[in-house]
Amino acid sequence: MRFLRLAASTTLAVVTAAALTVPAASAASPPPDTAFDQITLAQGETKLGEPMALAVLPDRRVLHTSRDGDVYLTTPDATTTLAATVPVYNHDEDGLQGIAVDPGFAENRWVYLYYAPPLDTPPGDAPEEGEDADFAPFDGHNVLARFQLTDEGTLDLAGGQEILQVPANRGTCCHAGGEIDFDADGNLYLSTGDDTNPFSSDGYTPIDERAERNPAFDAQRSAGNTNDLRGKILRIHVDDDGGYTAPEGNLFPAGTDGTRPEIYAMGLRNPFRFTVDEQTGWIHLGEYGPDAGSADPERGPSGTVEYNLIKEPGNFGWPYCIGANEPFIDHDFATGESGQPFDCAAPRNESPHNTGLVELPPAQPAWLDYDDGSVPELGEGPESPMGGPVYHFDPDLDEPLKFPEYYDGKVLNYEWDRGWIKEFELTEDGDLAAIRPFFDSMDLTRPMNIEFGPDGALYVLDYGSSYFGGADDSALYRIEHSPDAKTPRVKLSADVTSAGEAPLTVEFDPAGTTDPDGGPLSYEWDFTSDGTPDSTTDGPVSFTYDERGSYTAKLTVTDSTGKVGHASVQIVVGNTPPQVSVELPPDGGVFTFGEQVPFRVSVTDAEDEQIDCSRVQVSYALGHDTHAHPLSEEFGCEGVIETPADEGHGLDADVFGVITADYTDTGAEGLPPVTGSGRVVLQPADKQAEFFTDAEGVEVVEDPDAAGGRKVGGIEAGDWISIDPVNLTGVDGIGYRVSAAGPGGTIEVRAGAPDGELLQTAEVPSTGGGYVDVEPVPVTDPGNSGPLFFVFAGEGTELFEIDAVHFTGDGVSEPVPPDDSSARAKGDLPR
Repeated sequence: MRFLRLAASTTLAVVTAAALTVPAASAASPPPDTAFDQITLAQGETKLGEPMALAVLPDRRVLHTSRDGDVYLTTPDATTTLAATVPVYNHDEDGLQGIAVDPGFAENRWVYLYYAPPLDTPPGDAPEEGEDADFAPFDGHNVLARFQLTDEGTLDLAGGQEILQVPANRGTCCHAGGEIDFDADGNLYLSTGDDTNPFSSDGYTPIDERAERNPAFDAQRSAGNTNDLRGKILRIHVDDDGGYTAPEGNLFPAGTDGTRPEIYAMGLRNPFRFTVDEQTGWIHLGEYGPDAGSADPERGPSGTVEYNLIKEPGNFGWPYCIGANEPFIDHDFATGESGQPFDCAAPRNESPHNTGLVELPPAQPAWLDYDDGSVPELGEGPESPMGGPVYHFDPDLDEPLKFPEYYDGKVLNYEWDRGWIKEFELTEDGDLAAIRPFFDSMDLTRPMNIEFGPDGALYVLDYGSSYFGGADDSALYRIEHSPDAKTPRVKLSADVTSAGEAPLTVEFDPAGTTDPDGGPLSYEWDFTSDGTPDSTTDGPVSFTYDERGSYTAKLTVTDSTGKVGHASVQIVVGNTPPQVSVELPPDGGVFTFGEQVPFRVSVTDAEDEQIDCSRVQVSYALGHDTHAHPLSEEFGCEGVIETPADEGHGLDADVFGVITADYTDTGAEGLPPVTGSGRVVLQPADKQAEFFTDAEGVEVVEDPDAAGGRKVGGIEAGDWISIDPVNLTGVDGIGYRVSAAGPGGTIEVRAGAPDGELLQTAEVPSTGGGYVDVEPVPVTDPGNSGPLFFVFAGEGTELFEIDAVHFTGDGVSEPVPPDDSSARAKGDLPR
């Protein structure tokens, strides 16, 4: 997935506004939000891991994947079990991605997965520069394979069939794609990302052709290469033995020199989510775009994302053109000089990394492209387009929960970062007629994958608010059309979910369980899922597990109309989760992008007598707004980790660092392994003031002369902003970029609260409205992590404006030595 920025495009607004006013929209009114019901089938990290994709089975059970390789199976009554753990390589965005069910599943039981197998890839990051021999150890591939689902609800990994390999340059970021779908003829479609690092091209097109540069910085080798399967939508027909053929009608006929016959669509950056409409055969695709905050005549257009309607094979432009066929500028990364715009009508791939045709098919313009608020119906903010399903109303389907006929033929596209699902109405020719809200009152954080089930209900996998890991608010939902009675909302918590020894007494609490219709509820508890009710109390209840094992405790709640809600929680007796703590760097430590950060991790586990530090995975991710991109990793209990320079975001992006440590124990006497995690956030040494955590009295003001286009203004005495967390280890001073048409004043830095310990006082002069730098003033380290308050004082109103905060000193980072060899695992850590 890509990092996103806040920017607008006037030209794009004109184009897309015109597109929305051409055809006449349907006169029918959509159902109100009250016509829908949102049922939680699973929630939280223990049932979802890091949620990636879902597939609904014919019996309404749902298979869903986690990037770490876990495949879960959730029943209609909200019970989740582990169906498989697929060994994967999970550096950066790699791991287990998509999942799909064979159209003939009722007879053959096949389930398809797309993932990165471990292979013998070295740990850590691939070198950014070197010779072919330096890069070769990181050459790998992703796999499309299928496995049969057993009657016990597990995937038979031993009997799987590998269908297709897609090359991958490992040890670097980004863009794996991984969506799988089928058309009415049983052809399989697979999306693949460009597998290209976007962080060293200033947010524009990554076409670095330098001989010493890792090829992963050149998207011409993948998305723009007719002889490579990356940056594509592939279309194949899988045979009974697991082999495949390329059906007729793809982009290149079989046998064409310099091409792959599997390619249906090329020139794609990260076609992360798409669906195939079985009735029309059209592909509805969400295509992620680059990160440039504004257009540059020397480099090309600003970052633009796309919803595409693909009716036939074609080239969709990347890395040469984007949006409404806006060309990028050919750029020489060796000299820093730019040449001519690429020709979207006749693009040429002259990269030394290209193994395919030089003359490419013409670039196809986007069906609907947008940038920030350029399409009013889509809102504003970061952009993360996801291509969603088309609903087809079946009058013969006897399912009371199915969507109404109003939605027949309409597309439900969705947006990951903006957190919505919207109705897209199309004309018979595929033109856009209207965009309308859909169930805006839904409890939704970041929709990761959605699909209509055989019951006509919509199933939604919500990624939650995590940073490349599990989150309490990640969830699997079923959205039902239920204009009358609503299903009880069932909440279930347990005071302990795992322990090393039996007996284990668990306190269960249904607090928060409600009936949306306000009626009475009846409760039924089954603590061991043996089908026999153990209690009917409507309040907290305890149960003692006398034997070691893994149990599912279920709560079933019924309302007066017969509507039934469910919740469950997994209880493991015999294996205590490992306790993982990141001791260094401290939470909120200050660092400089491009330098390395020493780390130290402590791990304790009740069952593992000795911790194997080589199994402690430490990763660095570039945080942006509310999500993060993993960029580097190390293994060990101590060492140093790289924080690659951020060249893909401007000063208008809220970026920071995230360091995560994970340790998975070895299990305990037949019980499954358990993973523990620790995490810290790092603050950049140069922090734009408008990206504060909290504030009082101030306002964010647009200003083209501000470093990021915005500043904190409206400052009066007693106002403040805060940044949380901050740790001042290694920081010897704080400076500011300010402007003051008013009288100026002072900035007081305080620990923990607006009236907390005074750590620094800096004078802000009147500047006549221009910007000046207030030289760093020494600051006292309070010795802990927490919120840092910047409290403003002075006489009068509109005292001054603050554009940026500059922390000086090394902080928690250190420069990368010329011959850096970052530490790996170091010995064993005693329990």
